[in-house]
Amino acid sequence: MKKTSFLTRMMTAAGMMALLIAGCKKESSDTLSTQEEDQVAQFSAESEVESQFAFNDVFDNVMGVDNELGIGGVGIFGRVAGDSRTQKTDSIPSCVKVTIVPLQPFVFPKTVTIDFGTGCLSHGHLRSGKITTVYTGPLREAGKSATTTFDNFTIDSFAVQGTHRITNTTAPASLQRQFKMEVINAKISKPHDNYEEWNATRLHTQIEGNATLLPGDDIFSITGNSTGKTKRGSLLVSWSSEIQEPLIKRFTCRWFSKGSVKTVRNGLPANTPWVGILDFGNGTCDNKALLTINGISRQITLH
Repeated sequence: MKKTSFLTRMMTAAGMMALLIAGCKKESSDTLSTQEEDQVAQFSAESEVESQFAFNDVFDNVMGVDNELGIGGVGIFGRVAGDSRTQKTDSIPSCVKVTIVPLQPFVFPKTVTIDFGTGCLSHGHLRSGKITTVYTGPLREAGKSATTTFDNFTIDSFAVQGTHRITNTTAPASLQRQFKMEVINAKISKPHDNYEEWNATRLHTQIEGNATLLPGDDIFSITGNSTGKTKRGSLLVSWSSEIQEPLIKRFTCRWFSKGSVKTVRNGLPANTPWVGILDFGNGTCDNKALLTINGISRQITLH
């Protein structure tokens, strides 16, 4: 019985290795079938959306801790829809523990740990673990930055690793605040050993709400690009993305309400039809986007 068990395990391992090798070969292949190209384009676009979702959530929470560190009153620190989110609250969900060291005001650098414990349901998402952010100064000031790392952090079914950095890059005398967001060596692990790797650079330019301290009227226009790698079952694919039309993000809306992103598998020619175009709509705040691949459109639901 022991020999049979050992052989069974060896055959299973060999089968899994063969699938992985096949996936790796497809990553570098330029001759996928039509069905495979469509699938790869869809997976790449979905991975871009999922990665954006995870790290935009981090952006909002890092900015939202309080008015000294960031904007205050956004992300999990803002009121839920239905309450007056035009009022800055700096509220903390009861299942979240926030530690700030040092506590003295206007003393930097500050280290802020947001601890979601073993599970905290807030603002429509279940989070657990910790995110730790080091602020070099108030993010309202040009040149100041906040760098975030993760300790067993998950949001919904995604486990998040990597480094997230926000830097205030506002030009002198500019009337529009600007923040550079960098995601460095990120990995989002999903059920069934699937994952996404992501590196991204985004420029968030505040186009409305600069004249007030209340976050409820803040609207950002986002540009930038990214690279990623996606594993879905036996398929392993590398891809790149570029924001074609600036993404519009209101702090009072969970999702992008406008803009488009192009994703494409690495190694394809410039005129390939196997490009994914994600269109986030015409300005309405909803959880829908339109994904178009090779002239065929399908609606996808955002997290």
